Amino acid sequence: MNQRMMMRNLEVRASDAGEGMHISGYAAVFNQKTLLWESDWSGEKYYEIIEPEAVDGDTDMTDVVLRYNHSSDALILARTGSGTLNLSVDASGIKFEADLAPTQYGKDVYALITRGDISKMSFAFTVDKEAWESDDVVKENLRRIKHIGKIVDVSAVDFPAYDGTSVTARDAGCIKELKRREEEQRNRLIISTYF
Repeated sequence: MNQRMMMRNLEVRASDAGEGMHISGYAAVFNQKTLLWESDWSGEKYYEIIEPEAVDGDTDMTDVVLRYNHSSDALILARTGSGTLNLSVDASGIKFEADLAPTQYGKDVYALITRGDISKMSFAFTVDKEAWESDDVVKENLRRIKHIGKIVDVSAVDFPAYDGTSVTARDAGCIKELKRREEEQRNRLIISTYF
């Protein structure tokens, strides 16, 4: 069973209640080549790409936990099984939204995300289909992830495998304004459709 860690975009929002700690972003992105490892001895490089077809209806995302740095030594922050973590797939990658547990650990992680100290994501998964390409001239190896069997966790991380992400923090007032605009736009669409 192969496991690899990945990362993605992270966004932070405060809920209307003022106590909720909502984060969202990408736990993985598709079609982005990343250097996972370079041999000090031979100079050989190992890259990886996750293909868009790698996550589909056969990928098990039923019981995924949100962690910090993939650590099982601390409390989990959210879980798909409880509805506090939601995963979805779009053309860019694996999106997530989560409401962090209001434990001290959750508050600490949320504070670090809000400050921008934690700004990257990763995920742990099993691979059931892959392909390798090698170029002996430039000493490069590329692993193409063709299909992911199961997603085990998504994690906010200090040092991700993929480094192309950013973090956005939003306060409750900003969220209210975005919701108001979305509702206004939806109402305009309904009016133009039916009248």
